[in-house]
Amino acid sequence: MEDFLIVVVEKLFFMPFLMGLVFVITALISLRFPPKKINNLYGYRTGKSMKNQQLWDFSQKYSSVKMLQIGFFLLAVSFLGLVFHLNEKQQVIFGVALSALVCIYLFWSTERAIKKNFPNE
Repeated sequence: MEDFLIVVVEKLFFMPFLMGLVFVITALISLRFPPKKINNLYGYRTGKSMKNQQLWDFSQKYSSVKMLQIGFFLLAVSFLGLVFHLNEKQQVIFGVALSALVCIYLFWSTERAIKKNFPNE
């Protein structure tokens, strides 16, 4: 077990690996226990997604599925650390940049899907 942890920390891109795990776990929880009513505490909450219940339900499902896909993508990217060897500073920069990009992509794609599927809202 200790050897596995050493490989994960030293060889994998640790930040994308951790983010991928968080995204996958969060997506699975959101898919299993989606918020039933519009609220300000739990779920995908933007002004557009909270306009009505139909938009809310669609955005919860879409963002959870997209988050699951992004999580698996991040997990796959983390294994590139076995091929590419970056120093610690480069790994942090890569991890932060990739994390920001996937979060922006999640919001952008979900908002675009809402706009496409609900053009009158």
